[in-house]
Amino acid sequence: MTAPASIAVYLRVSSKRQDTASQVPDLERWVKTFSDGLPVKWYRDTYTGKSMDRPGWKTLEADIEAGKVVKVVVWRLDRLGRTASGLTRLFDHLTTRKISLVSIKDGLDLATPAGRLMANVLASVAQFETEVRMERTLAGQAVARSKGKTWGGSKVGRRLTVKPEQVEAVKTYSQQGMKIAKIARAVGLSRPTVYRLLAEESNSVSVQ
Repeated sequence: MTAPASIAVYLRVSSKRQDTASQVPDLERWVKTFSDGLPVKWYRDTYTGKSMDRPGWKTLEADIEAGKVVKVVVWRLDRLGRTASGLTRLFDHLTTRKISLVSIKDGLDLATPAGRLMANVLASVAQFETEVRMERTLAGQAVARSKGKTWGGSKVGRRLTVKPEQVEAVKTYSQQGMKIAKIARAVGLSRPTVYRLLAEESNSVSVQ
């Protein structure tokens, strides 16, 4: 007997410094109230939202293609991703396969025309917020450097403190194919620190 299609609940955070605790209670309440007895499968990622190439999402995507998913539920739309192009393609694909998408915090349901309109607007907003945050980070670092501040010269035995914005910028630039030396200059970190951050990110993905 073929198993019934399930509701896919997707959670994502960008780095190991974050957790999904803020997302889980709302998602659990939604499942308890609206799942209508359908099986529920949870998918999780610790990965940047600027790429759709994430382990948890790839598993969910494979289940979608196999016809195992009837609905995708997220806490907020930006948990799915932060690029307008990636999200728009996803919306079109889900609509074509007659799979609904629910975003709890956005009050969004892709099954309705108004929901589809709102989804595309929110996708553009998510990308805009990401780009603005990146610009502010780089502008702040430029000001700090003009005042003589450096990030790469920590004392022996003392690990450099790296800001979350710098971590995110390193991952983004790496995914864009930027060379390590150029990434280091752009974010105000040493090349060894950039190598370390990328290695930590790779390790966090491989253990999931």
